Amino acid sequence: MLTIDQIRAALRAGRQRAAAFEPAPSQAAVAMILADGDTDLEVCFIRRAERAGDPWSGQVAFPGGRAGPGDADAPAVAERETWEEVGLRLAAEHRVGALPVRAVTRPQAELTLSPFVYYLGSGVQHLASPRLAHEVADVFWVPLGHLRADHAATELEYPVAGVPASFPGIRFGEHVIWGLTLNVLNSFFEMLQLPPRAAGARR
Repeated sequence: MLTIDQIRAALRAGRQRAAAFEPAPSQAAVAMILADGDTDLEVCFIRRAERAGDPWSGQVAFPGGRAGPGDADAPAVAERETWEEVGLRLAAEHRVGALPVRAVTRPQAELTLSPFVYYLGSGVQHLASPRLAHEVADVFWVPLGHLRADHAATELEYPVAGVPASFPGIRFGEHVIWGLTLNVLNSFFEMLQLPPRAAGARR
């Protein structure tokens, strides 16, 4: 079982370099939030509401979003968006480290995405009534071990340009973690020198 000390050490050793930042919609940031569960660290995910024009409509994601004019840097984006989306306050003292910056190219989204890992300690994941923004349909917490479990690997059918395609994913109840969110999660495991999750996934 991974500990927060192991994660801190791995991210500190990785020393990811921040992307050049400007408060523009082409900049985005997400928060991979860890907290203590009963037996394992747990990770916060959201399911986005289904909305026309949203390239990630209805998909599982980390809290986060695009930069606004008042954001000083990429962590400020992740922290503001987390508060707005799920009502969790993140601050610099919760920040564990950065994950690799990635360029996101989709028909409706050209972004530089900066992911950050946060640790909130105990209790927060059991909020009975999180405050959800209109673009968020659900928030849920997944044990870190589940994200590494073979039985959680699955495949998701999703059309690309109208053509059926199959993508690896991780199933948790009714939710499937896949796509960009899975790629960010895999970069986290790679920094911990663990194999990417859901590579060669099965149903």
